[in-house]
This record gives sequence, C-alpha cells and structure tokens, in this order.
Amino acid sequence: MNNGLKIIFLISLLLASMAVAAAPDGARLYAAHCAACHGDTGGGGVGVPLSLSSFLNSVDDDFLRKTIRHGRPGRVMPAFSKLSDAQIDAIVGFIRAWSDKPAPQFPDTPVQGDADHGKKLYGSYCAVCHGEAGEGGKGTGVTFSRRRNLPIIAPALNNPGFLAAASDQMIRHTLQFGREDTPMRSFLVQGLSEQDIDDLVSYVRSFEAGAAPQRKPVGKESRIIEVESGYSLEETVENLKAALVNQNFILIRIDTLEHGLVPEGEEDPKEIILHFCNFSFLFDALTVDPRVGMFLPCRITVVEREGKVIVSAINPLYLSHLFNNAELDEYCHKMHGLYSTIIEEATL
Repeated sequence: MNNGLKIIFLISLLLASMAVAAAPDGARLYAAHCAACHGDTGGGGVGVPLSLSSFLNSVDDDFLRKTIRHGRPGRVMPAFSKLSDAQIDAIVGFIRAWSDKPAPQFPDTPVQGDADHGKKLYGSYCAVCHGEAGEGGKGTGVTFSRRRNLPIIAPALNNPGFLAAASDQMIRHTLQFGREDTPMRSFLVQGLSEQDIDDLVSYVRSFEAGAAPQRKPVGKESRIIEVESGYSLEETVENLKAALVNQNFILIRIDTLEHGLVPEGEEDPKEIILHFCNFSFLFDALTVDPRVGMFLPCRITVVEREGKVIVSAINPLYLSHLFNNAELDEYCHKMHGLYSTIIEEATL
C-alpha cells in the first residue's frame, strides 16, 4: 500500500471512529428522559413497564419512535420534540435490547372492517378498561402510599398521539394475541372472530375523526403568586394559619426558609415557609398524576425585606401546562383558587 492509500485508509478509520464516538448514548438518554417514569430497567412506575416482554413483542420500533416524539397529548407521557431523530433511535435501541427477540414488523395495510359493529363490540369488551369513549384508565394508579395492582393502566385509545403511533396492523395484533401479564387478553381466546377484531380496529381508528384535545397556551401566567401583606411578618404568619383552617387545610409545620440549608441557628428569621395539606385533595390529585408531589403538600413563603412583607406561592396554573395532563388542569385551577383565597385572607 503506497503512502497515498495509507493516508486515505487512516483518514477513513479516523472518520469512522469519530462517527462512533459521536453516536448518541441510548442508555444515558434513557436515564435522563425516561427512567424517572418508566424505571431504571424499564420495570415501570408512573409510566408503563417498557421491559415487559409482551409489550416489546407486540410493538414495532416505529411505534416507539412516534410515541417518544409526539407523546400522548393530555396524558402523562410528554412529547420529546427537542430530541433529534438519532437520539430517539438510540433510546429505542436501548429499550429494544431488553428483548431477546427482534422487533416485530407490521405492514402499513389499513384494516377494513365495520366500525358500527366494532362500536357494539367495544362497548361489550373494551369500555370497562379503556373507557366508554376510549379515554383510557384514570390516572396512573400510583401514589406514594399505594401501588397499583396491575402492571399497566389501560391507555387512551382516542388519544391523537396513540393513533398516530399505532398502525392498524399493530392494533389488530394486540387484539388477536393480547399481552401476557396485563389485563389485555386475546380476543380470539375470548371467542371473537378475526372479522370481529377487524371491526374493532376500524372503530378504534374512527376516533381520529374526533377533535384532538386543545390545551390553552400558558400566555402571561406568572410562575408564582406574590402579594404584599399589610401586616407585620408575625401577624401575616398568624393570619395564614387561620386562613388555612378556614379552607379545610391542616398545618403540617412552620420552618425558616433556609432550614437544613445553612448551619442550625444561622437561618434568617425573616424568611418563613408554611407547609400545609388537605389530604383528601392530595390523594385525589396523586391518583391523576403523581408528579403533583412536586407542589403538594402545599407551601406558602413569607419574607420580610426592606420593611415589606411579601407572601408567595408557586402558581399551579403555570405548572398545569408543564405536566401535559388535561385531567390534572382541574386540580391545578382549584389549587390556584385556594392559594389565592388563603393569601388574600391573610394579607388584606
């Protein structure tokens, strides 16, 4: 090999090694974006168990890619619109490695069936889990004190994200064979014919004709609720304690804002935080989305600076748009109203 060929060969090796080095790391991407909900090893939690063999053996890689890209609007699964195609492929490859079988392949051929007959079958066989209108099981079934009894909650079949990701043939396969270790049983075993299953697929596909859930933009909604108090810091704290009781909350504790962050005794006594809770409201909200634990139980901060006493709390209306869960919006609106009422009672 002459020197020119050697140089070309070495450059090719260098470029190849650079390409490998630059390839996205699926394990790291999964850990950063997926593990918090789906578990470090795909065992599930807030999200479905991705390592379940009956799941991996019934979904193709295209379904996984589109699910990551588009999420499930209005549900817990967010859309990862900022990830590149290469990064999503790396995550899919990492997930697929949990199976010892190759990814299934489904043709793009649409399923032809009688949607009207499928609607009747759906009411008899599917609605009990997936909801009368395909809205899916309620919440996630997980709270900090009670884990769900089943490995998955029935997905929303009328969700635009699901319908964009799942092909007719993939839905058909799932109905035919079910998913072992989940409530989803084979419909063939349950006595339905292949034509019945095609009719069901056609009915599920008809959900696409419905309008996709629209979420109002955040707009100018502030990240915090902040009000200046007309009372001293001590009086404001006492007023807040009374207002909490008036709104059926239990005061859990009062701390300095810096408690645990600076050496004991060095906390600023003019920065106070009140922790309080309505446990019935908390448990209801957690069944919808465990991520509400980020701002529940409730907290209100009172600080005195330059002679002014400022009362503030995180704004649930701002957070509701970050959670991508339409059902949770109701709780965020209610919580915003309660925060506003409590703060108003304590400061006016």
